Amino acid sequence: MPPAPRRALRNPMPNSANASGRILVVDDQPANLRVVSSLLSRHGYEVQTAPDGAEALAMLEARQFDLLLLDMLMPNMDGFALLGEIKQNPDLLRLPVVFLTVAQDRELLLRAFDSGAVDYVTKPFMPEELLARVNAHVGLKQTRDRLERIARERQELVNLVAHDLKNPLSSIWFASDMLVKNETKPERIPRYHKMIHESAEDALGYIRRYLETQDTSRKAAEAAQATGLRDVLDWIVARYAMQFEDRGVLLQARAPDVTPMVAIDGLVLRQVAENLISNAIKYAPDSNVDISLRGGGAGFWQLLVEDRGPGIARDLQHALFRPFQRLAHAGKDDGRSSGLGLSLAKQIIVDLGGQLWYEDREGGGARFIIELPEVASDLELTAANDDPQDA
Repeated sequence: MPPAPRRALRNPMPNSANASGRILVVDDQPANLRVVSSLLSRHGYEVQTAPDGAEALAMLEARQFDLLLLDMLMPNMDGFALLGEIKQNPDLLRLPVVFLTVAQDRELLLRAFDSGAVDYVTKPFMPEELLARVNAHVGLKQTRDRLERIARERQELVNLVAHDLKNPLSSIWFASDMLVKNETKPERIPRYHKMIHESAEDALGYIRRYLETQDTSRKAAEAAQATGLRDVLDWIVARYAMQFEDRGVLLQARAPDVTPMVAIDGLVLRQVAENLISNAIKYAPDSNVDISLRGGGAGFWQLLVEDRGPGIARDLQHALFRPFQRLAHAGKDDGRSSGLGLSLAKQIIVDLGGQLWYEDREGGGARFIIELPEVASDLELTAANDDPQDA
């Protein structure tokens, strides 16, 4: 009795990669492109094809793929030439490349691996073999991408927590240092105790916010909050006024009689404003600092932090809000800055529909402006709901 004919496997090695794996197939033979594309598409892959190396290179630069199936021998730009171009592009270095080849010459295959290929399949190929190799390499690529994304997110979380803890810990250090010196006025001692207690509470609050809340729900919660700008202004003055007085300068607050409400969580806005205040302390230590409120564009309010320090040189302003950029001026950097504060602050404000930017202050100095969308207060919402004209 003759052996039963071999049947193609039904979706071999099923995994979640198939649903989203993107593959580029490059071959100068249209028949090969049709066969490979049809086989991979039936098993859930998103497949694009290119008839030559030049077109493939343009496609690789235009979008991301999880795997490149590449014919080794083609006219004009062959597989080796295309792979050489890929290895010159930092964005494509991690793309796995599997050669499709009729050649079984040992030297040619060694050259393929030396050029950066991760595997090869000989033509004519068995469908099971091609699918097994594709599943394996796409799965590895997507797993590596997930692990790298997790590592990036974890590092971002570490950066956020470390940065947010810096300001409350600095306040704790200042207050405790004043108490340890035992030179402070008796009437100020309760204020230093309160500063230490509230700063410790803030530090714990930041930790809970980042470690106990999912990122997406945190952003939604922040956007849903309404905060009084006057409250934040008063808090900043209460927290930092003594630090300014200790240096012989003043923290001065100015605000209109109205009490505007803006769309941001109060703790988050305090965090951003603290970053601007701490920068002013660091880079303009001999200057008074003004913190004030004013109306912005239609439906927006602004919080301004201004000093009379050296300001930011024009050739550095374009990089001011990039990660790991420091505002250091000669003799002013204590080495403790991570260069993350302004980039994180801007990201937070922009995510909530606002803006954060820098201006040179008239007469010299720096001016940072936080602009946030205004929201109706609870009293205004209640009045609107009770308006008989709405009935």
